[in-house]
Amino acid sequence: MNSYHQLYINGQWQSPVKGGTFETVDPCSEAVITQVAAATTEDIDLAVKAARQAFDEGPWPQMSGSERAVVLRRIAQGIRDREQELAELEVRDNGKPLPEALWDIGDTAGCFDFYADLAEDLDDQREQPVALADERFTSIARKEPVGVAGAIIPWNFPMLMAAWKVAPALAAGCCMVLKPSELTPLTALELARIADHAGLPAGVLNVVPGLGPDAGAPLSEHPGIDKLAFTGSVPTGSRIMQAAARDIKNISLELGGKSPFIVFADSDIDAAVEWIMFGIFWNQGEVCSATSRVLVQRELYEPLLKRLVEVTEKLRIGDGMEEGVLLGPLVSKGQYDKVLQAVARGSEEGAQLLCGGARPAGFDKGFFVQPAIFADVPEDSWIWNEEIFGPVVCIRPFDDEAQALRSANDSRFGLAAAVMSKDMERCERVARKLRAGIVWINCSQPTFTEAPWGGYKQSGIGRELGEWGLHNYLETKQITRYDSEQPWGWYIK
Repeated sequence: MNSYHQLYINGQWQSPVKGGTFETVDPCSEAVITQVAAATTEDIDLAVKAARQAFDEGPWPQMSGSERAVVLRRIAQGIRDREQELAELEVRDNGKPLPEALWDIGDTAGCFDFYADLAEDLDDQREQPVALADERFTSIARKEPVGVAGAIIPWNFPMLMAAWKVAPALAAGCCMVLKPSELTPLTALELARIADHAGLPAGVLNVVPGLGPDAGAPLSEHPGIDKLAFTGSVPTGSRIMQAAARDIKNISLELGGKSPFIVFADSDIDAAVEWIMFGIFWNQGEVCSATSRVLVQRELYEPLLKRLVEVTEKLRIGDGMEEGVLLGPLVSKGQYDKVLQAVARGSEEGAQLLCGGARPAGFDKGFFVQPAIFADVPEDSWIWNEEIFGPVVCIRPFDDEAQALRSANDSRFGLAAAVMSKDMERCERVARKLRAGIVWINCSQPTFTEAPWGGYKQSGIGRELGEWGLHNYLETKQITRYDSEQPWGWYIK
């Protein structure tokens, strides 16, 4: 195991100013993997200053998009060259099964390739003429990098969430300070090694793991940051938004969700069960867009519940490195406790627990929870309305389309939603009425780098991925020129 006792600042590996470290733990064995450098305010200041100098004086923002694309593609290749190693590191640091981790690492490399393509496109699209009513003037709209970006990422998809922010920021010409979660910092530090090896100039990417109050808060409050990008909980997003308001920082926030999945009676039961399970048990349910509220039309309700319980109880739980495991441990003791408390609260609120919701037999170590299915969940219950972030699905019946839409949209969240039916006209109609930033038809959770990602209401501000992700890191400048040979003649006649 490589040493993780240093931060990556200004193209150099260096010890934290205060010399602190924190433990990162394998959620399967509960053993300490390694000690990780703990950034504090002083380190954040050094990283921001390095990024500022790299932006103001360095070559990266002045390069053509095609030149930046070369480096981005080297990063993508560096990730692919170490795909197995990085995936296994994700399993140990996060707990997810290896096939999921391999999928994530592949997507991470693809994200850098995608934004390399968009960086090249910027060369042709950077300046666009603006049609003016006054022919004495010529005007252009110019796209320029926003400056120094701060990014704070979560623990559920560690390297992929880093790529969602780092890749478009670098493609735009920005410089960045990245603060990974203290629960899963290891692959973000490996990304720094890969970027360094790819020839990314010093200071363009700085990686500073640390605790939220010690590193995340100073980063969000730092006056040298021009743009903040955050993925995480609503309460933390709210604090970051308040901190950004002091300096009127540009922000993008991808926050929580309690996403509905509407299943109509004409749906195939096995197809519905497959997508319900993928929507809530993938990545142990630790997914912001997880379709954790399922609405099933009454005619299909009982047979679907029976089939869902039957298949769920067969899921293999265990060490993510073992072949055939489809559900690993939750990421931490804190998350484990939170999920078990949510299950207990659901039972207290009158929901019917059909299966799961406890530590599996024979697992003395690790943060394992059996996937839980709640039926007949009251609409006013806590578990129906609040994000649990674990393998817990809440299900209730509905009678008609209007009722399903009212229930689905009755939430302070609006990240994602799904609808299933053989009637495509109905699916399209419902999709347009769902108040969510992402809607899936006859599926749940497929995510593509090319398509916009983000939510309505308290699920966030702005969009990541696709061309929208690039726009997060671009400013638009108007440049207008007076072309007439005639004097303006306002003050001097």
